[in-house]
Amino acid sequence: MKRNNVLYAFVFGLLVMSMLLTACSAAATPTAETTAAATTATTDTVVPTLGPTDTAAPTNTAAPTATTAPTATAASTSTPTNAPTATVPPAVCAKLADAPTVAAGALGSPDKPITIAFVPSGDSGTIATASSAIADCLNKMTGLTYTIKTGTSYAATIEAMGAGQAQVGFLNTFSILAAQAKYGIIPALINLRNYATNDLDPDKALKGQLEPFYRGQFIANTASGIKTFADLKGKTFCFVEPLSTSGYIVPRIILKAKGIDPDKDFKATQNAGSHPNVAIAVYKGDCDAGVTYIDVLTDASANLAKTYPDITDKVKIFAVTDRIPNDGVQYVKTLDPKIQAVTTEALLAMSTDPGGKVVLAKLYTINAFQKIDAAFKMYSDFSAVLKAAGVDPTSLIK
Repeated sequence: MKRNNVLYAFVFGLLVMSMLLTACSAAATPTAETTAAATTATTDTVVPTLGPTDTAAPTNTAAPTATTAPTATAASTSTPTNAPTATVPPAVCAKLADAPTVAAGALGSPDKPITIAFVPSGDSGTIATASSAIADCLNKMTGLTYTIKTGTSYAATIEAMGAGQAQVGFLNTFSILAAQAKYGIIPALINLRNYATNDLDPDKALKGQLEPFYRGQFIANTASGIKTFADLKGKTFCFVEPLSTSGYIVPRIILKAKGIDPDKDFKATQNAGSHPNVAIAVYKGDCDAGVTYIDVLTDASANLAKTYPDITDKVKIFAVTDRIPNDGVQYVKTLDPKIQAVTTEALLAMSTDPGGKVVLAKLYTINAFQKIDAAFKMYSDFSAVLKAAGVDPTSLIK
């Protein structure tokens, strides 16, 4: 009986060992497959569950690469954003019936083009693009040849006209008065704009109406603590440049009237070169305060919010200037009256054409033109105000 029990135990042990060996050999197979799978699927961090070969099937779940379908959604969203650009009509630059003809070598011929001078009051790239488009359109409409020149400063633009290097000008207001007094240039058109305003402007009811005047504004970085003119003393201040009407001339008159000597009472001053540059300098804290036209912070041509989305939070307006006549288009007095007339006619036609309006708006936010005649007194009246304040336009041209 005892011997039988030993036999049974021996047989039972053999069975157990046999089962264990079978189990071990079965487990070894997946290990080999796992190694193979691991080398191929390392990028998928599914290594922990690599055991079952079937889990490779979820690689088919990479079929949710169909989730690249959202790229399709991205494509559809981008189409609408680009669509508005397509709706902007090109400028219609049809040749005028009374377009003159000029002899070879005469002013207005391809080898002796008429030069249009522009002041650097905004973004240089925008001015270059828009002014080129204006010259191209004038070429087609008049049959004459025009070229463009943007001055390195307001004074350089005046001097280009005075020296006969430019025959047509898009000068700012103060430069018009200076060039008129010094060189006898002829104002032909005044720019009309949809009136831009702010909450401090007494003319804010005129918002959006076409007007031949504008105002300047005093701005400050909110961190500077400036809220009134009295707070300006001992601070840093940004002007545009010495011949800027709303960015230098008029503000200095106002500052003096408020008891602030701009040459002595500021910690430091700088000329930023353009109205957008002043706003950017105040935004960045390079200047505590500054002065620009209304309202450079939200003006479409300056488009500062694109680069500085919080600019209206960090920069605040604390005062406005008096009314200032708008800038415009002028001719040197020696320019042939027929060329003056056809250039004026072409610019007026551009200002009524939808595509032409877009080009003019890009330049200096020009929405329309008003022809200047003998009854026009805005420039002479403004000049009298400046002279009464002790400002002589010609004395500031260096």
